[in-house]
Amino acid sequence: MRLKLRNEKSPKTGFVIGVNFGSMRRMSDITPQDQKKRILLVDDHAFVRQGLRDFIEREPDLCVCGETSTRAEALQLCVKTNPHLVVIDLSLGEDSGLDLVKDITVQFSGIKMLVLSMQDEMLYAERVLRAGASGFVSKNTPPGSLIEAISCVLGGGVHASEAVKQKIMQTVRNPEPEGDPILRLSDRELAVFEQIGKGKSTADIAAALHVSVKTVETYRARIKAKLGVHGSAELVQRSVQWTLDKNG
Repeated sequence: MRLKLRNEKSPKTGFVIGVNFGSMRRMSDITPQDQKKRILLVDDHAFVRQGLRDFIEREPDLCVCGETSTRAEALQLCVKTNPHLVVIDLSLGEDSGLDLVKDITVQFSGIKMLVLSMQDEMLYAERVLRAGASGFVSKNTPPGSLIEAISCVLGGGVHASEAVKQKIMQTVRNPEPEGDPILRLSDRELAVFEQIGKGKSTADIAAALHVSVKTVETYRARIKAKLGVHGSAELVQRSVQWTLDKNG
């Protein structure tokens, strides 16, 4: 409750002093900096990171302890800032947000993760949860949904849309994916498929994923088998079309 301006007479000087109590916050409303939950932002767009920072720091019990656009620096900042939560975009330029989730899961077991992405949640949400994240939020959702998700994850919960929850339940009942054959691809096969759709050569993909050319060729063969395509030309055509459709 805001208090109005009140005039007080000093017992020593006799002067009347105006005190604006309305501009003062109650001490109970102020969270000391060292008690706020620290959040690390990982997104390859500086504009998005700034918007997220401004929005998150409106909350009295949250603060942004660092931000970066790369997977490598994110791991360094996890050591330096010891965040309670890392908010991660799946698309990090040449890096993979999904791989970052797996890295943090292995190297920093106490750090929680929330994925915030434009990617198709029906394709990626279950994957990031399996990889160790505690939630997935689409960038298409209202801003308030992000704060709800952050509160849920920091409180020890798992955040996902109702559609994703239903899909997970269906997967439990029927482990064999139905519908889009892309869902049958493993995380690494999907990463290779995406790179093919971006016009990357086998050598480029091998370098980006830190694997051998032979390994990439093995993934390509598995992808063709799972998608029922015949030959490299058809695989490229399928992946390019999928990439175009995905990016709208």
